[in-house]
Amino acid sequence: MKTGTANLPLHGGQCPAWLFVHMKALCRAIVEVIFEEAGPQEVLQRLSNPYWFQALGCVVGFDWHSSGVTTTVCGALKEGLREIGPRAGLFFAGGKGKVSRQTPREIENWADKYPVIEPERLIYASKMAAKIDSAAVQDGYQLYHHCFVFTSRGDWTVIQQGMNEAAKQARRYHWFSPAVHSFTCEPHAAICCDTSQETLNLVAQENQTLQTVATDLLRLPPEQTLRELRLLEEKAPALTLPRVHAIPRTAYLNRALQAAYDTQPGSFEEVLGIPGVGPGTLRALSLVAEVAFGVEASYRDPVRYAFAHGGKDGYPFPVNEKDIENSYQTLNRALRKARAGHKEQVDALRRLARWHSKAVQVIASPSAAVSTEKACPPPARVEPARLTQPRLFD
Repeated sequence: MKTGTANLPLHGGQCPAWLFVHMKALCRAIVEVIFEEAGPQEVLQRLSNPYWFQALGCVVGFDWHSSGVTTTVCGALKEGLREIGPRAGLFFAGGKGKVSRQTPREIENWADKYPVIEPERLIYASKMAAKIDSAAVQDGYQLYHHCFVFTSRGDWTVIQQGMNEAAKQARRYHWFSPAVHSFTCEPHAAICCDTSQETLNLVAQENQTLQTVATDLLRLPPEQTLRELRLLEEKAPALTLPRVHAIPRTAYLNRALQAAYDTQPGSFEEVLGIPGVGPGTLRALSLVAEVAFGVEASYRDPVRYAFAHGGKDGYPFPVNEKDIENSYQTLNRALRKARAGHKEQVDALRRLARWHSKAVQVIASPSAAVSTEKACPPPARVEPARLTQPRLFD
């Protein structure tokens, strides 16, 4: 099983201010229990699992398909753990809209105050995760939320979300650094999706050879690639294309191709890091690689809930303020006693969780659902000389 995306139909409504206050307190109490039991690394792993994250949203007062569950829960975690998180070695950065673009600066600010290992590597991981889910995974969802969670020792989790306004759907992407053996080969931690669609997923294992060809194309003079695209444009009325239906316009590609040619990238990961190389450029390279050089692209889409306190929209029942307050007060009381040497309440809560896990036949911890093994063999190398002799066009 993988951890990676969750497709959610959008429902209206905003989180009321009174509920957000309780959400912050309950999120803080839940995470403090995990700190006490297993440390910040366990928090990262659980946040990377879309099932656990969705269940957390339901526990703190959201319907499973409520609008804003991702952004609001991430916001509640960030605000609720602003003080205790750094003391335990756990840090939150990013958020929705403009706040997401402040992620690198927030990482730097945390590193200035606390002993964070290699903040530059964390900033690179944040940028690469955003670039991949916005440009390399072309599924029709526009990213608008990016939450970057990391520990002082340099491990990280990404929770980001995209919107497809036409379909009225949101899609969430989860990353977990110990499971990322390569940014360009199946990097997401897992996938949870009710629906799928044709998707140009350039970081799929099946597209490793396509990555090599695209990288080699960018080391050739841009005129060659543009020439192949113009030939495709001219032959479009009588040409049966692969599953890519639109032929990109060549006019806007000049600058991106020239920037890539000047850089002479040595890998597809370096290609993704070139400013200006976005979804359109990658689609054009994929089309040329597939039609002109016979490297077929894969379009495989890389894609249960419980209620504890009700949902903000009143489904399946309205949130009871006293119930949710009692929950985090109970957790806080158990933590205080445990830290004083009396762990009876924490042990009782642990036994209750184990009993419930067996009773409903659901794994309570996401650890078994996260695979850290990847099987991405090196792609077959395509010699640059081959790229000067297209299969279909002279």
